[in-house]
Amino acid sequence: MNDVLSVRTLNRTLLERQFLTERTGLGVPGMVERLVALQAQEPNWPYLGLWARIEGFRREQLAELLADGRLVRGASLRSTQHLSGGADYDRWRPLLQPVLERTSRAGYFTPATGGLDLDALAAVGRELLAGRRLSRQQLAAELGARYPGRDGKLLAGAVQLRVPMVHGPDSSAWGGWSPRTNTSLVLAEPRPGELSAGAAVLRYLAAFGPAGVKDFQAWSGLTRTRAVFEELRPGLRVYRDERGTELFDLPDAAPADPDRPVPVRFLPAYDNLLLGHADRTRVLAEPDRPRVMPGAARVLPTFLLDGFVAGSWAVKGAELLVTPFRPLPAEAAERVAAEAGRLAAFLDPGQRVAFA
Repeated sequence: MNDVLSVRTLNRTLLERQFLTERTGLGVPGMVERLVALQAQEPNWPYLGLWARIEGFRREQLAELLADGRLVRGASLRSTQHLSGGADYDRWRPLLQPVLERTSRAGYFTPATGGLDLDALAAVGRELLAGRRLSRQQLAAELGARYPGRDGKLLAGAVQLRVPMVHGPDSSAWGGWSPRTNTSLVLAEPRPGELSAGAAVLRYLAAFGPAGVKDFQAWSGLTRTRAVFEELRPGLRVYRDERGTELFDLPDAAPADPDRPVPVRFLPAYDNLLLGHADRTRVLAEPDRPRVMPGAARVLPTFLLDGFVAGSWAVKGAELLVTPFRPLPAEAAERVAAEAGRLAAFLDPGQRVAFA
């Protein structure tokens, strides 16, 4: 009979592996590699994900790594923008390519791509980018000229999914909170060493385990991976959660103490802590899910209290507005305010904290 892990045990284990029980001295490249990739739908968010996890993190540290290509931002897990190690991006991209191509065939793109040979479209996109750095608008304009009457913006989006490319460092710099209009794109240089599906599962478990097959699929976007887990099973620990779902973990990993005290933590929008499992109840109570994920593929910035999502936050002009989902006891409110103050100082020395 497999050991049964409580929700609280899974919560503390996940927080430990995500470096959210205490900030670490691990460097930025090591942190990104350990977590595989950080969500980077908007350029500011990975800076905040690193701030929440690394002691003394400074924005300049990430900017320098982006400038020299050791870290890159591009389409990756679940066909969304992620921050990855440069070498890691090249290793993961072939494994994830079927996911990205599946997304490029989705209905969102068909008004522009309907009837086109998508491989030929990708070849045109690769030709246009060869030896050049183009803004997204420039790529859209040049594709629109090649395919008159079709939406160049949608064509460019489909090409981004089918051709390995990354954002220029200028497009990933810390800046305003509105969508960027200066996004630049460059072809990713191919490097040998494609990652196997089994190695991908092990990397995932190190950062998100114990976890089930559906959890890995929800995180990666890959499908039909049961056989990969079965091949790895003899070398993995096997548990069950309180619902009876089978969970796998690395052989030398151990569940955390469910009673471990944990600090308040503020997380960026789209943080993979919330998106790394099909069953998100280990960190997000089901009744609160619509408040964090209000539709249209949105995932709000959140804060954790006792390890679980307890509210959201937003930058509103000169204010950091904190919105608890329910009234906070006085002691808890003090701890939330203190961590919000540290976040405000990181965002802008003049930022004020306010509670909704």
